[in-house]
Amino acid sequence: FIGAFIGINIGTDVSSIPSASEVVSIIKTHRITHVRLYDADSHMLKALADSGIEVTVGVTNEEVLGIGESASAAAAWVNKNVASYVPSTNITAIAVGSEVLTSIPHAAPILVTAMNNLHKALVASNLNFQVKVSSPQSLDIIPEPFPPSTAAFNSSPNSTVYQLLQFLNNTNSYFMLNAYPYYGYTNGNGIFPIDYALFKPLPSVKQIVDPNTLFHYNSMFDAMVDATYFSMDALNFSGIPIVVTETGWPWQGGPNEPDATVENAGTFINYLIRRVSNDSGPPSRPNIPINTYIYELFNEDKRPGPVSEKNWGVLYTNGTAVFPLSLSGSSQIMGNATTVFCVAKDDASEGKLQDGLNWACGQGQANCSVLQSGQPCYLPNNTKNHASYAYNDYYQRMHTVGATCDFGGTATITSNDPSMTSFLIVINLN
Repeated sequence: FIGAFIGINIGTDVSSIPSASEVVSIIKTHRITHVRLYDADSHMLKALADSGIEVTVGVTNEEVLGIGESASAAAAWVNKNVASYVPSTNITAIAVGSEVLTSIPHAAPILVTAMNNLHKALVASNLNFQVKVSSPQSLDIIPEPFPPSTAAFNSSPNSTVYQLLQFLNNTNSYFMLNAYPYYGYTNGNGIFPIDYALFKPLPSVKQIVDPNTLFHYNSMFDAMVDATYFSMDALNFSGIPIVVTETGWPWQGGPNEPDATVENAGTFINYLIRRVSNDSGPPSRPNIPINTYIYELFNEDKRPGPVSEKNWGVLYTNGTAVFPLSLSGSSQIMGNATTVFCVAKDDASEGKLQDGLNWACGQGQANCSVLQSGQPCYLPNNTKNHASYAYNDYYQRMHTVGATCDFGGTATITSNDPSMTSFLIVINLN
């Protein structure tokens, strides 16, 4: 691993999810270099082609058993969901299931067989060096993660965990860990201060120290990663790096979830990005950076469960940030400064564009006076350019209150400033 990266998970339990091409535009706008899909959605995989973005595709929990029971099913899965997209789509990993050992324990005995079957299919397609196979696990497979030095995997799935580590070791892959300080803190009954969960600096009297190693832990995140490294050490696997496939903080919760706030989520995510970007590892592995995928791109409002479960997204579906955000780890904060534009689609019909234009200039209250004859945005005088101007004017004023860039399917988000195109479209950002 050369230089740590921050990636993002893209969940799909979203009631008004943008099209795949819009999602990719939004990802590019925020300079995200790595994404993880929970399945192998063909629209997303096509839209990610030629973007250079590294993609982890997912075998769903429903698919694990079939792939574990049949090598030909695994080969068919790889052919359909990986081989047919590379190299134009830069698929670099397959995540087999989601927290299989804790969420679908009946499939645990067949998990590593499924991974082996997929790996053999990749070998047969000559893709095994490009595409790694692993399986994201919850920290729940480590019953007592603190202090990290004494952490050990839950003994019941020990045989599966051992086989899993053996597979990762043999195939030069990495351990996928879902690590959530939010739950570590909220389920911890006040043992740890919230600042420790949020990466905030702790006063020296409150510092968290492992009594056996005397390692100082500045964040619960580091301690969770180290607990996993020590658990692997206990089974004599010390050369497998960890990638955190999910971590995040919900920004809204129910009455009994007081820690799910915009402020806490913003603090956690921005400190996390800074932490990962410094390229260092946890105390036991200082030289192995902690590559991390944030959970998640958009709120999955269709998920069951408490209010917090629906509010982990760092962006609204229109591409603006929920809180000031610098996803690329650079000092440029995205915040709600708009770097996305709403323009008419190339293939939209004239009639539908006219309807969209009429709505934007009427009900949408876009400033369309500049589109009148003799005014600065009249030329070129065609429906598409006028619609692009009106759509964008409406969108820039209203997206912060949830307005979308749709206009009956005739509009799309772009990161290219339309005023910089060969046509002079004056963009009014007031």
